Amino acid sequence: MPTAQYEDIQLLETKLQNAKLPTDLKQKALAQVERLVRMVANQGYSQEYDSTARYIDWIVSLPWDKRSLDPVNLENAKKVLDSNHYGLESIKERILEFLAVSALKNKQAQVETENSKAPAILLLGLVGTGKTTMAYSIAQALGRKFGRIPMGGMGDALQLRGRARAYPDAEPGQIVKTIRRAQTMNPVILLDEIDRVTDEARADIMGVLVELLDPEQNNNFLDHYLDYPVNLSEVLFIATANNTGGIATAVLDRLEVVEMPSYSDQQKVTIGKEYLLPRAIKTNGLTDQDIAFDQNVWEQIVRPLGFDAGMRTLDRTISGICRKVAKLKVEGQLKEKLTITVANIKQYTPSW
Repeated sequence: MPTAQYEDIQLLETKLQNAKLPTDLKQKALAQVERLVRMVANQGYSQEYDSTARYIDWIVSLPWDKRSLDPVNLENAKKVLDSNHYGLESIKERILEFLAVSALKNKQAQVETENSKAPAILLLGLVGTGKTTMAYSIAQALGRKFGRIPMGGMGDALQLRGRARAYPDAEPGQIVKTIRRAQTMNPVILLDEIDRVTDEARADIMGVLVELLDPEQNNNFLDHYLDYPVNLSEVLFIATANNTGGIATAVLDRLEVVEMPSYSDQQKVTIGKEYLLPRAIKTNGLTDQDIAFDQNVWEQIVRPLGFDAGMRTLDRTISGICRKVAKLKVEGQLKEKLTITVANIKQYTPSW
């Protein structure tokens, strides 16, 4: 055997021996390395080596025995939720109840020397009502890693389950990729916009979601590329959707539905003043000495186009005003603190 090829194969074997892998998976990978030794003189050795090396790199980089601890502190969790969301008291209460149950189940699982199974949550609400931010807040409150998988426009179930190594473009699915990025076996994974997958692939994708979201099934999730079952029962899956029309009944049956309500005008005024405006001022290079908003002008700001359930239009409006003021400051036309009032609001509101 040529020395260079022998050294390459030895490196793969050493990498496997030093990795903490399930015993049967390690044996399976070592058998592939032994197959490489027999193929050295064959014409297809180089391609087979690249495929095997990539496969080994994937399995040794997965966090098979790593988990985030869940030191759930409800007081701290409430502070996290309050810092990211104004109002939504009923939603926060449900989330805190879930965290309390999760903490009790974890303690029980430790006594019984088994892993607790995480339920799946569906955050249901109109555009801009804070579903994605709420998912991130839950991960932050739990002290877990966070990963997001965009489902909108997904057109192939293999994007979740991976493609078998027999294909030239084989690679793991988004679930395994997210686990690798998180480097724990119990992250919070956001399945964003599960109601917006393509019609052609809806049935196949919903079939995979049934397995993913069911804690009785997802402890042996099979990724086609790894060709080895992965235990996802500790992953906290949070899905988001605007409505349930595009979601299979079997998937809904495995989800704890939490409805995100629309924001009232008064809530938008408070969020705009206390959350969005300070952020927009900082983001656009201004200070509190450059711009202020008159109390009476907020009614026009929160409804530039009529009723809007979410916060994105309000956020864009405030940011647009701040950008115009930033331009005046750079041009040297801002001589003193500018107050946005009912009289001058149209000069600074972005054109729609």
